[in-house]
Amino acid sequence: MKLVLPLDDPEADLALAGGKGASLARLARAGLPVPGGFHVTTAAYRAFVAGFRDEINPRDPEGAAALFARHEIPEQVAAAIREAYAALGDDVAVAVRSSATAEDLPDLSFAGQQDTFLNVRGDGLLPAVLRCWASLWNARAIAYRDRNGVPHDDVALAVVVQELVDADAAGIMFTADPVTGALDETVINASWGLGEAVVGGQVTPDTLVLRGGAVVREQVGDKTVMTVRTPDGTEDRPVPAELRHAPVLTAAQAAELAALGARVQDLYGGPMDVEWARRADGTLAVLQARPITGLRTRPEEWNDSLKGEYLWTAGNLGEAIPDVMTPITWSYVRLFIHEAMSASALPGLDMVGNIGGRFYMNLSIVHTIAAAMGMSKRASAVENVFGKLPPGLEVPKVGLSRWAIIKQVLPMALRVQRRVRKNLAAMPAFLAASRGRCEELRARIAATRTAPELAGLWEREIRPHVVTACQMLEAAGRQGGSTLVWTRDKLHKMVGESDAEAMLSGVNAGGELASLGLLLGLSRLARGEITREEFAAAYGHRGPHEFEVSKPRPGEDPGWIDAQLAGLRDLRTDTEELLARQERAREEAWARFAARYPGQEARMRARVRRWGAVVRDREEARSENMRAFWVLRAFTLRAGELTGRGDDVFFLYLEELLGLLRGDAAALERVPARRAAYERYAALPPYPVLIVGHFDPVRWAADPDRRADVYDARGGLAPAGDAVTGFPGAPGVVEGIARVLAGPEDGDRLKPGEILVTTLTNVGWTPMFPRAAAVVTDLGAPLSHASIVARELGIPAVVGTGNATMRLRDGDRVRVDGERGTVELLG
Repeated sequence: MKLVLPLDDPEADLALAGGKGASLARLARAGLPVPGGFHVTTAAYRAFVAGFRDEINPRDPEGAAALFARHEIPEQVAAAIREAYAALGDDVAVAVRSSATAEDLPDLSFAGQQDTFLNVRGDGLLPAVLRCWASLWNARAIAYRDRNGVPHDDVALAVVVQELVDADAAGIMFTADPVTGALDETVINASWGLGEAVVGGQVTPDTLVLRGGAVVREQVGDKTVMTVRTPDGTEDRPVPAELRHAPVLTAAQAAELAALGARVQDLYGGPMDVEWARRADGTLAVLQARPITGLRTRPEEWNDSLKGEYLWTAGNLGEAIPDVMTPITWSYVRLFIHEAMSASALPGLDMVGNIGGRFYMNLSIVHTIAAAMGMSKRASAVENVFGKLPPGLEVPKVGLSRWAIIKQVLPMALRVQRRVRKNLAAMPAFLAASRGRCEELRARIAATRTAPELAGLWEREIRPHVVTACQMLEAAGRQGGSTLVWTRDKLHKMVGESDAEAMLSGVNAGGELASLGLLLGLSRLARGEITREEFAAAYGHRGPHEFEVSKPRPGEDPGWIDAQLAGLRDLRTDTEELLARQERAREEAWARFAARYPGQEARMRARVRRWGAVVRDREEARSENMRAFWVLRAFTLRAGELTGRGDDVFFLYLEELLGLLRGDAAALERVPARRAAYERYAALPPYPVLIVGHFDPVRWAADPDRRADVYDARGGLAPAGDAVTGFPGAPGVVEGIARVLAGPEDGDRLKPGEILVTTLTNVGWTPMFPRAAAVVTDLGAPLSHASIVARELGIPAVVGTGNATMRLRDGDRVRVDGERGTVELLG
């Protein structure tokens, strides 16, 4: 192997020239202004240590240094170095830099671990090379390798010999901000003299931040020390008084330097750490470049609260989508909203938003439309769906005239009515075929062999089925709206909360209620009535994270099933007994109704049956919609497999993913920033139920006095009350120990007979309901998941309190009154 190579030699790779040398060779070949020089290769190092390599002890750095000092460089190696040096000119001053085979890598820099010698001339070159080789075994380098798991036997050292730039200024440039992770900013540190004072941290340099070639921030440092050349090498001297506080670079020079940095970054395809120098004549030189290690990627900002002063709520659909969403999930949710809530937008305004990765609905639009249509007094209908607003909270309205709203809403409502009628007629056939069609689609996806083929399957079959599933949910949700509200309100007035809720239970008796399906399926599995495969096929699409396609479904996760089965073994009363007990309570309530209102029982039973049928249709359509989301998960996973991008695909939006399947990978460069955003937002606690105006999730989470019920950027909120009150979700009064759970994964902490207190529940929480003596939630309304399931099982519930998790602590003893909607702290 060659002992010496020219600086720009194509053979100067990592193995032969070390990390620093390979980088300089690459820069020189690209035409960047790199000082001339040559490489003393790793072959020269190995030739030198060949006779004593086994004597080097990594645990004895001083002994290693003495060992190197006792040996002379073989004449063949020394002659090659002298010849290469002579080719640079007569007695040229050079920099002699160590270049290890495990340095200047994307994940390991080794910066400063081995030695560099400046202003070396003539006979001083060979001793400097030998000292560089010896520095491979100094205490710093050995400790760094140990810390990073780099085997000592695997490394060797090359040496880079370069003409020394007679610099009047030097420093470091980062082509991305190493602190904030901003990829669009270049950060330059600059000081007087050679760059060693900056690299070694002996001086406070000037700092300039550039964006788009222009200086956007500048801080002039108090530069007390500068490294200068001397006849015998270099030394640090005080900076002349007139230069200490003077800027080193003009704006034009900084822009020229940033342009050089951009060329280096383009060459390497990523953010770079560049050492630079400026000659006395003003020309610039690149001395070294390495990838920025440990770069903190600046996260994207996902925050639709910045669109205007609106009231946002996490109620209703936000309960079904409790997670921070990956970008691909947000795309699928947007598709879902467009088809299942097609009347949910006004021109230029979105009914739904993404705030810090979480799903919110724009209640300002709902209230504005209600006011324009003369329905402001029907507040109970909105409350039944989205929950109550705190007293005194003024809802900001959308800035559209009443006529403009009516002109948009009425034609849209007529179109939706026509589509709903058509889809209601087709719904029985769709519900009957949905499971088989989804299983077929998942099998087709698994059998797809190429990325373009998968994109074609999306257009032809997957998207049409998902759209149909969403439109069926829209139809189911819009049928019988007045029936749901009127029937419940009427019964409450006629017989009171307790009997009314008992009479409205039994929805499951008319056919399995989808919200209870997961629980009933687990019970059957526990009794051996169905197999795991049958459970997965029938119920495996439902779970606590069923919208988020990056998370596995219960049907894919045997561990989840095992945990739920273990929980069922702890029940005091099994699910069937709870349902039977509620059936007895229901018939007793009907008997009291018949005695109190002779002749009205048959008509009211018919109305309640219609009420139950509407609830069942909505629940079944929602369940089949989630089965379609399992298809979306299968599609996304397969896209990651066929493109070789794995879970990167979760951080693409749908159009970008389809583009990737068709060969356009440009969007992949945004994946790191989106992954960083997801991780940042997922680390924060759930945001307030209600948000008004601009909201910063990170700043809110850092506030020790933050409120989980409401945030109003306008200020003026009334203090949060101590009382815990909400909607009567299901009647009954119980006392017990509060168990405050952050998520369904904590479900094993809920012991039989304790009171479940949490932010929200969805179908994934259902398996733990039979263990609970009562359920209390921050979010929710009479038609929410917790209310429906608790009512069917006869478990008292108070929902939509807004502050239960703020006011109640794990282990508190409380009294829950599900008829009055109150929770009393007993101690």
